[in-house]
Amino acid sequence: MMVKFKKNSLQSSSLLLYGKHPVVSAINNPKRSIGTIYATTENIAEIRTLCAAAGRDLSLIKVVEKKEIEKLLPPDAVHQGWAAAVKELETYTIEDICHWAEQQNNCHVLILDQVTDPQNIGAIIRSCVAFDTLALIVQDKNSPAESGAMAKASAGMIEHLPLVRVTNLARAIDTLKKSGFWVIGMDGYAKTTIDKLDKSGKTAIIMGSEGKGMRRLIEESCDSTVRLPISDKVESLNVATAAAITLYELNKR
Repeated sequence: MMVKFKKNSLQSSSLLLYGKHPVVSAINNPKRSIGTIYATTENIAEIRTLCAAAGRDLSLIKVVEKKEIEKLLPPDAVHQGWAAAVKELETYTIEDICHWAEQQNNCHVLILDQVTDPQNIGAIIRSCVAFDTLALIVQDKNSPAESGAMAKASAGMIEHLPLVRVTNLARAIDTLKKSGFWVIGMDGYAKTTIDKLDKSGKTAIIMGSEGKGMRRLIEESCDSTVRLPISDKVESLNVATAAAITLYELNKR
């Protein structure tokens, strides 16, 4: 999990990861820049072993009391004696994604249109990694930055998924189309269900915010829309739950 460092904290870096899964994933991610790894005495041996295996400098590790970590964290945050001062992960461009897709016959990306809850995005990131999503694409001004809630919900999978932040989502979708992506919007009122979707080739799935769904301009940019075949008794699903089902279905090639 990540939070912004407070004044007089252990280190004036940009982010603090905490909890075993996020810290282990960061240690094993060569693209994650780590300033200091904080360990309580009961975890020091395991952390040293992990760092040595990952080629991390053991001098990064500092032994601290649990209360020193707790001073930096929100109330009731579960850190398990693991924390790391890190820099934010690198983000990618839409052109990067198009280039990677050129090398694949079948692939998919997920686009979020104004989904703003960090916990939902974290859970979506975890599902993206589970179902081999090429990248997650969000609009920069309408999506939260890396955060504690996001990292915790992703169970460390934030280290494994390329993230693309774009200024203009409609323009990014147009770029994907020109690169051979078929753009599908998730719409609870669509006539076609996702199980009827042709899953071959390159697919970009768009999911809108809960309640409002996709914005009009974004929906108009879709090649088609589909819905999840859920019971009439249920109006809609949480966006993270819907994303997991959607990506599972899309991955059944």
